[in-house]
Amino acid sequence: MKRTAAELAVAIGARVEGDGAVELRGVAAPERAGPHDLIYVEAAKLAERVAASAALCVIASEGVDITGGSSLVGGSKKTVLRHRAPKMAFAKAAAFLVEKTPIAAPGIHATAIVAPLARIAAGVSVGPYAVIGEDVHVGEGAQIGAHCVIAAGCFIGAACRLHPRVTLYGGVRLGDRVEIHSGAVIGADGFGYAPGEGRYWKFPQAGLVEIGDDVEIGANATIDRGSLDDTRIAEGVKLDNLVHVGHNVKIGAHTVIAAQTGISGSSTLGHHVVVGGQVGIADHCTLEDEAVAGAQAGIPTGKTIRGGQTVWGTPAREIGKFKKIYVWYARLPELAERVKELERRSNEIK
Repeated sequence: MKRTAAELAVAIGARVEGDGAVELRGVAAPERAGPHDLIYVEAAKLAERVAASAALCVIASEGVDITGGSSLVGGSKKTVLRHRAPKMAFAKAAAFLVEKTPIAAPGIHATAIVAPLARIAAGVSVGPYAVIGEDVHVGEGAQIGAHCVIAAGCFIGAACRLHPRVTLYGGVRLGDRVEIHSGAVIGADGFGYAPGEGRYWKFPQAGLVEIGDDVEIGANATIDRGSLDDTRIAEGVKLDNLVHVGHNVKIGAHTVIAAQTGISGSSTLGHHVVVGGQVGIADHCTLEDEAVAGAQAGIPTGKTIRGGQTVWGTPAREIGKFKKIYVWYARLPELAERVKELERRSNEIK
């Protein structure tokens, strides 16, 4: 996947400084890069790393000086691709320079089991011992890894990538270009029970899971099917490893959720929400558009986090208020000693 610097600049919306004919073949960190690897720098304080790199081309923001005398490589200055957001531009560039490793060889492996009524489009790859049930639709160019299980009635869009040992329960629907990493389980029954007569009665889990285009789901993540409604994940959502999404949850477009977060049933997250690692979201909560929940925040049942607000702590509070509380919390041992001293003096006076 070779590109010239000039071709790449057009693709990512950057401005070229220097030789646009430089050939690029991959991406790397500055210290590991070869001459034909692309690198990036966001801050001037990191420019020395770039200057010492063997790479001939770098993405940098407008204010960063890369082309000084110390940045000569083999007698030539580095080509610079100027972009307002170097890290984002680097990520976009990587899509043009780094080819994804195939999950399965072209075609259907001899050990795979494909039901007679499954519909497999052109260019699909199915790995060893995968199982595809009746009435499953697999879109063009999709890749299904070894030991995946796709239950009856699932719909898998074009160019999806299911890594080994992914499980889709019946009726799960994936949009186009969805990537699901190993061990993920999509569409299991939600945790729904009705207490009565001295026991718990299983509540119906009859809904579906619908996942939009360009979603990525991390390893060992779990997404439960809806109860009487559906669980829906909109386009562009990114779920880290070990994230759990409960039944009837709705997650808006381009929301990102870090590892070990749990979202209880019937909660709603808006678009472009950011959720840190190990956050606990109880049932029937709402995180409005562009809200941020810091790592290990605990959001109690029914709470609403307003759009654009950042919260932290348990129970979750606006981050400014949390910091003030935490300052006093850190001083509790000191304050306790002062109270003890005041009590001692009071007793002496008596």
